[in-house]
Amino acid sequence: MRIGIVSDTHGSLTAWERTITAVFRSVDLIVHAGDVLYHGPRNPLPEGYAPRELAAVINKAPLPVVIARGNCDAEVDQVLVSWPLLSPYAFLQIRDLRILVHHGHGLEHTEMQAQAQRYQVQLFIHGHTHIPLLEEKNGIIFLNPGSPSLPKGEGRRPTVALLEDNRVSLIDLDSGNSIKSLALPKA
Repeated sequence: MRIGIVSDTHGSLTAWERTITAVFRSVDLIVHAGDVLYHGPRNPLPEGYAPRELAAVINKAPLPVVIARGNCDAEVDQVLVSWPLLSPYAFLQIRDLRILVHHGHGLEHTEMQAQAQRYQVQLFIHGHTHIPLLEEKNGIIFLNPGSPSLPKGEGRRPTVALLEDNRVSLIDLDSGNSIKSLALPKA
């Protein structure tokens, strides 16, 4: 199973379409760690800002889209998006793999670690900072796929992530190359 992982699209139809065509073209599931439509008052408008059109494209996705609510996601967004997006957490179990998704806003790393241990997950996905991160701590992989629309941090590269063949990889959208990759811990 191939899982595309994205966060912080902030209404950019351009970033979504680029993500789908460049990296997610043959995934079985998309996981979104929040901040789907609205750009937020502290962010500039991203290239291709078209939240209504982005919602329509996400609604027509031919595969499931699992979303955890971001700090810029609101009840009004649920009117436009047909996939549930108002839950602060999304939990997935695919065979022996357990995944917990939270946007990351207001959650310290120690709290993420505690939640990951409570749910006995191998992968904890979060967003919010727009800075890609892939690290293993105490047998749990913590992943922030960064942002395809408003990247921050060193190099400000637009990034997403891909889970396939028991590996999680951060992908640079500009080059299509893996920035970093880790094997999933055994369940």
